[in-house]
Amino acid sequence: MNILQIKNLSVMHDGKKILHDINMSVNAGDIMLLNGHNGSGKTTLVKTIAGQYEASGEIIFNNPITNHQSPITDLSTAERAKLGIFFGLQHVPEIPGLSITSFLKHSMMAHNEKMPAGEFFKKLTDARMRLNIPENWLGRAINVGFSGGERKKIMMLHLLLIKPKLAILDEPDSGVDTETQTLFAEVIKELNQPSRTPNPEPRTTFLIISHQESFTKLIKPTAVTTLESGKIMV
Repeated sequence: MNILQIKNLSVMHDGKKILHDINMSVNAGDIMLLNGHNGSGKTTLVKTIAGQYEASGEIIFNNPITNHQSPITDLSTAERAKLGIFFGLQHVPEIPGLSITSFLKHSMMAHNEKMPAGEFFKKLTDARMRLNIPENWLGRAINVGFSGGERKKIMMLHLLLIKPKLAILDEPDSGVDTETQTLFAEVIKELNQPSRTPNPEPRTTFLIISHQESFTKLIKPTAVTTLESGKIMV
């Protein structure tokens, strides 16, 4: 079953056509690698899927739980996030004045309004410890004073808490050391595996951009799509 379908998608930016009639799909449960040289249009494509660029054509999201198809081409980034689409930026921004804990709590409540505070803090502690994140980070403003690798850890903390239906990650391995790359790959594979608990959570499908062969070997993509000059290579 497809979780994402893209039909005849084109994007113009600054008077230039960046993407040319993209047709592709992502199967539910895949770890898809989006491949291509710098400037091939990969980041433009994932930003368009996340709702950050206007486009012609059609983007359809298929909820793997309800099997309900939703055209999302005209939805905002926030509306797509509520459907279960997570976007991890290549360059994670600072948000002064908002603590990591507050941000994550509001994000979790947007997905599960009835979650008790105790359950949230238990999940936050478990996720923080899984990623080897010091507790004192949680009271700090988002990404203010953090290194590039530390910012990626906060992004992965958000991902691990939300457990989205579809996670789009733009170079999650950039700016992090080998040990952290291995940790991120483990978390990605854990979220991608079907749960065996009595109340299983749906597995996360991934669409990932990476230029590092060492990282792609760790995540073991189940599918690869290649872009060149804004076009899908077949």
